[in-house]
Amino acid sequence: MGYYDMNKEERKEFVLKMEEELIDDLKNNKDSQTLHYSADNDVYIRKNVSNILGRIYRDKGLFKDEIMHIAINLLKNDDENVRQTAVYLLAEIGKKDADLVFEYLETALRDSHHKVRNGVMSALKIMGQANPEPTLKFAKVFIHDSDPEVRRKVVHGIELRGRTHPEDILPLLKDLQDENNPQVRKMIIHVLGQISYKKRCLEKVTSALKTWDNKELVEDAIPYILEVHKKYPFSSRTPEEAENYLKENFKGFK
Repeated sequence: MGYYDMNKEERKEFVLKMEEELIDDLKNNKDSQTLHYSADNDVYIRKNVSNILGRIYRDKGLFKDEIMHIAINLLKNDDENVRQTAVYLLAEIGKKDADLVFEYLETALRDSHHKVRNGVMSALKIMGQANPEPTLKFAKVFIHDSDPEVRRKVVHGIELRGRTHPEDILPLLKDLQDENNPQVRKMIIHVLGQISYKKRCLEKVTSALKTWDNKELVEDAIPYILEVHKKYPFSSRTPEEAENYLKENFKGFK
């Protein structure tokens, strides 16, 4: 049975059972239940592994060395589900102790399986909210990686921080304005749109884009920024207001 096949009360009981079994592994230097849940086909069960162990690590300050050791060992497992769970757990650790996890996230960025690489994108989103300064330093290095897939994942990973603090990630995106890979370029445009719709964010994005030298990329980004405002009824500006603002700030935009 999948996690969301259970009702709310069943899920609560299931998570408590998971927590008891994971703590039992920690107390007795075992990994049987941890591996069992980390390999589950249901991603929500796998995420509960990282959430439970992350809370024990951060909030209770218990078994910190053991939990870090678990994450490192899970990342070496042959099962991509287990390795993805390791990345989720590294993200939970990284909310508090980011510098401990970066070398392992770098390993995961180059994993052979897309699930694990996607996990790094999610990890950067989680850590970027809770512990932005070291996370963005990490991103600043890897947005220039020789592998375009790495660049794309990292750009996507800083999006969530940009939704509330666009000024934090706009300089990183500017560094990539001459990106030639079409998938990375598309992701840059996507992120520019996604960080533009909340209160006072369109102004910050617009102000930054006016300083970019790559006018072609800016011209391609503007219609997507407007599309986001049309798509999200909860945007701080109506589509009409956003369109007028963009017309006022970018000559030739129609």
